[in-house]
Amino acid sequence: MQTIKGPALFLAQFIGDAAPFDSWAGLTGWAAGCGYRGVQVPTGDARILDLARAETSADYRDDFLGTARDNGVAVTELSAHLQGQLVAVHPAYDAGFDAFAPAALRGNPAARQEWAVDQVARAIRVSRLLGLDRMATFSGALAWPYLYPWPQRAPGLVEAAFDALAARWRPLLDLAEDHGVDLCYEIHPGEDLHDGASFEMFLDRVNGHPRANMLYDPSHYLLQQLDYLQNIDLYHDRIRMFHVKDAEFRPTGRQGVYGGYQPWAARAGRFRSPGDGQVDFGAIFSRLTQYGFDGWAVVEWECALKHPEDGAREGAAFVRDHIIRVTPHAFDDFAASAVDGDAIRKALGL
Repeated sequence: MQTIKGPALFLAQFIGDAAPFDSWAGLTGWAAGCGYRGVQVPTGDARILDLARAETSADYRDDFLGTARDNGVAVTELSAHLQGQLVAVHPAYDAGFDAFAPAALRGNPAARQEWAVDQVARAIRVSRLLGLDRMATFSGALAWPYLYPWPQRAPGLVEAAFDALAARWRPLLDLAEDHGVDLCYEIHPGEDLHDGASFEMFLDRVNGHPRANMLYDPSHYLLQQLDYLQNIDLYHDRIRMFHVKDAEFRPTGRQGVYGGYQPWAARAGRFRSPGDGQVDFGAIFSRLTQYGFDGWAVVEWECALKHPEDGAREGAAFVRDHIIRVTPHAFDDFAASAVDGDAIRKALGL
């Protein structure tokens, strides 16, 4: 066992056009002021992290890490969620996901995918150069429009989709292996890797690649009505990242898991700030600690009701209060006695 690190904050939802949210120095200083010890960094905004400069300039990397350190936070991991999403996009989602790519690539899916693969590869290399050993991403999706088995899926359709997904990711996983970086796929609706069964389908196709790992976020599991505690029992050896995000599921006679096309605040299932939903974080922290999770507890703020700055500030205290400082000895050591072979045999009647 070991003590989980934290609290840390995923910065993606806080980057903005006004100070302190428009610069690396401003964001890290603000996060530290909220009580965070670390920050998880998205790689899609050059104001925060310029991947190209980070890959080629040691001075830039030193300044980047030094600014965070001077402000009192560590860089916990990089995130390439949006670029990973674009590694595999079903044509039905081309228009929606074009917004994640440079304007010059919009309307050109092949060029967009090539750019995305290059971005994920850069993020892997930069992670290693920054001294990080894991990175967050999405898997993208080719089969997602066929999630519900009506109309009936053509035999082999899902298998072909996962074959193609694995073929796109295998070179990136091999690159990650070369650089000692785990790729942590956030298991998330909208991705082909959206639950344990789909992750296993992918893992089978990449031959159990050691760098194919999970970002555990219980909010997505609660909204799917998946057992998020047993999920840790099943996959703890692949869980390398942890997002502390809450959710609540309030089914009615009108709607359930699928939400009836309602906006977030009106859905039966909706995200909430840590502590405001139904996720049992006490049990989650206990399980992760029991299994020796060696990463950071990272708050990802997404809430249908609460202001993000309030959610961030409360989230730091929430994580701090849930981290379990592991015991250095068994609670009953006070009653221990010296090992005596003769006494043991006598106690057993031998």
